[in-house]
Amino acid sequence: MSLLEIRDLTIGFPHRRGDFVAVKGVSLDVNPGEILGVVGESGAGKSTIGNAVIGLLQRPGRIAAGQIHLAGDRIDNLDDKALRRLRGRRIGTIFQDPLTSLDPLQTVEQQLVETVDYHLRLGKDASRKRAVDLLDQVGILEPDKRIKFYPHQFSGGMRQRIVIALAICAEPELIIADEPTTALDVSVQSQVLALLRRIVEERKVGMILVTHDMGVIAENADRVAVMYRGDLVEMGDKAQVLGAPRHDYTRSLLSAVPRADIRMPRLAQVGHRDARAEAEARATATKAWVETRQAPAESIALRLERVSKSFVIKRSLLPRRREAFLAVSDVSLTIRPGEIFGLVGESGSGKSTLARMVAGLLHPDEGRICFNETILSAASNPADWGTVRRRFQMIFQDPYSSLNPRMRVAEIVAEPIVFLGIEHDKFEVQRMVSRLLDLVEMPASAAEKFPHEFSGGQRQRISIARALATSPGLLICDEPTSALDVSIQAQILNLLRDLQARLQLTILFISHDLPVIRQMCGRVGVMRSGRLLEISKTETFFQAPSHDYSRELLSLMPHFRFQSNHGQAMDPADA
Repeated sequence: MSLLEIRDLTIGFPHRRGDFVAVKGVSLDVNPGEILGVVGESGAGKSTIGNAVIGLLQRPGRIAAGQIHLAGDRIDNLDDKALRRLRGRRIGTIFQDPLTSLDPLQTVEQQLVETVDYHLRLGKDASRKRAVDLLDQVGILEPDKRIKFYPHQFSGGMRQRIVIALAICAEPELIIADEPTTALDVSVQSQVLALLRRIVEERKVGMILVTHDMGVIAENADRVAVMYRGDLVEMGDKAQVLGAPRHDYTRSLLSAVPRADIRMPRLAQVGHRDARAEAEARATATKAWVETRQAPAESIALRLERVSKSFVIKRSLLPRRREAFLAVSDVSLTIRPGEIFGLVGESGSGKSTLARMVAGLLHPDEGRICFNETILSAASNPADWGTVRRRFQMIFQDPYSSLNPRMRVAEIVAEPIVFLGIEHDKFEVQRMVSRLLDLVEMPASAAEKFPHEFSGGQRQRISIARALATSPGLLICDEPTSALDVSIQAQILNLLRDLQARLQLTILFISHDLPVIRQMCGRVGVMRSGRLLEISKTETFFQAPSHDYSRELLSLMPHFRFQSNHGQAMDPADA
C-alpha cells in the first residue's frame, strides 16, 4: 500500500466570474522511502497539491472533488483540530521562504523546543537536547550557542536549515518540501539534500519534492511528475521523464534549463514556437552582447580596494567583551564597463554584504569603493549619496517582498524618479514609466495594477523596471532568479542580457546557481568566509579552477545528464 494516495483531486478557487480550477483531476502516489519530484511552471498547481495534503489551502480555495489518504487514513475531510495534530507530527513541511516560516520575535530555541515538546512530549530539557542535535544534523555550526539566536541573525541558507530541522523534529511519515533549496548555495544544498535523502532512506519516509531545479530532481528524485496548468501531463521513472520525455511540454521545459557544460548564446524559452524570430533575436542579442565586451582592459567601472565589514553580535560597554563577526575581509576587485561580473560562494560567505556596500546600503569599516573614479565610501553626506546612488541600482532576490503591496505599479516604478528629483513634471514621469514597462516587456495596462495581481516573473520584471528608472551605470543583481521556476528564469535572464547589451549596463551578478553564472557572466569571483579566493574568466573557472574550494563547489553542482533507451549519454536539451 502507498504511503500517500491522491485520487482524482480537483481544487477550485471560487471567483465572481466563475471557479478557477487550479488542479484538475490529479492522481498520484508516494511510497515509503521514495522521493516524488514535482515540476512545472509557476501556476501549474504544484504547491496547491501540497497545501491540500496538509490542509492549508488558501481561502476561498477548496477541494472540489477527489480524496487524499495517508497510510490508509483519509485526511482531506479532517476538521481543524485533527489537521493541527497531523501537521508536524505525521506530515512535515518545508516551505520556500524561511523568513515567513519562522517567528521573528522568538529565538530558534523557543521555536524548536516548543515544536518538539508539543509533538513528542519529551519535557523541556530533553526537547532542548533534541533541538540542539537537530541543528547539528542540518549543519548549523556551534548549535548549542547559536540556538539562542533570532532568525534575523542567520543568513538565508542558515534559516532554511532551521526550517528543515523544524520539519523533521517529530519524525514525520511524509515530508512535503516546497522549493527547499531555493535559497541555498550548492555546498549547503548538497548537505541538506543528502540529509533529506538519508532521512527518507533510513526512516522510510515519503517525500514530495517540489522544485524548479532540474539538477536537484535528477540527483534526488525517484520518480517525476510534470504539471502544466493544473493537469498532470507526465509521470514516471526519473530517467525516462528527464532523459526521454514523451510530452511536448516536458521537452520544452527541459530545454529551458541553463546548461553547466557549455555556454549558450541565448536560453530557450518554454513554449517558444517561432523559430525564425527566436533565431533573429538570438543573433541580434549575441552580436550586441559580444560588442559590449570590447571595452579597453584598462577601463574600470567599479573598483573595490581592501574592503572589510564586520557586525557586532554582542554589545558591551567594555570593548574586550564585545563580539564581532567579520562578514567581508580585505576584498579587492575591479569590474570593467559593460561587463557582467559573477560572484559565487556559500551562504554567509559575504556576497550579499559586499553587494549592499556597493549599493550604499552599508558602509565599509575599511577600504574604498570607487565607481568611475568617484569614491563612494567617502560620500557619507546624504546629499552626496543622492547624487551618487542614482548611478547604480539593485535587484533583490524575492520579487514578492521587494515591491510595496499597497502601491500601484506606476507608483512603484516612478518612486525613484520622483524621490531623486530626476523629473518633476507629472506627465513626463508617466511617459517615463510607460517606456520602462515597455522596456521590460510589460503591457501598459500593468501600470494601474497592484503587485499581487502578477506572477513572480512579472513582479521581477517590475523590479527591473524600477531599477532602470534612474538610468544606472551599474546594476547589482542579488540572486535575481533563484525564486523563479526554470521557464520564468529563462525569460528574466534573457531580458537581463538584452538590457545589458542595449543599455551598456555594467552588472554585478550574485548567484549560487553555477549553470546560471556560466550562461550570464564573463568573469567570476569566488568568496568564502568573507574572503575573495579567486577571480577568473568564467570558462576558465568551469574548466580549470585554480582554488581547491572552487573545485569543491563545481564537484557539488548537480549534474543533469541521463542515459537514453539505447544506452547513450543524452542531454535533456537534445531530447
